[in-house]
Amino acid sequence: MTDELPLRRTKRSLPIALLRARESVMGPIREMLASSGVNEQKWRVLRVLQERGPSELTQLADEACLLLPSLTRIAKAMEEDGLISRTTPEDDRRKTIAAITPSGEALIRAHSAKSAQIFARIERDFGAVRLEQLLDMLEALQALPREGEKG
Repeated sequence: MTDELPLRRTKRSLPIALLRARESVMGPIREMLASSGVNEQKWRVLRVLQERGPSELTQLADEACLLLPSLTRIAKAMEEDGLISRTTPEDDRRKTIAAITPSGEALIRAHSAKSAQIFARIERDFGAVRLEQLLDMLEALQALPREGEKG
């Protein structure tokens, strides 16, 4: 007999349950974006920039749930596609500020009705109150200290 604790069954494993739930939500979003040539990472960048305005890349990476090296690569491609612009402030040449362009805004507008339909269906099927509770619980889960952090 070992001293190891038994693992939870995968059906009740939090990481796996979160991945399955993510796929339930993101599947329709990916379908929506398929015709635009924009993947979900680029969509998140556009949405954050639309909502927050011009942002420094480190902050943008955090808000869009991307690693900074990935965002740097994605931002280069998005700038080449005319979806965002990047500038370097004169007072701090180490920083890069990204901003959404009119083309990026147009892409969001082109998908806003379908996106709203997708989330209205989720809200209807899951329940508005339950959805708000879930979002509150997920925010609380995100706020937990990570392993090795003091909380």
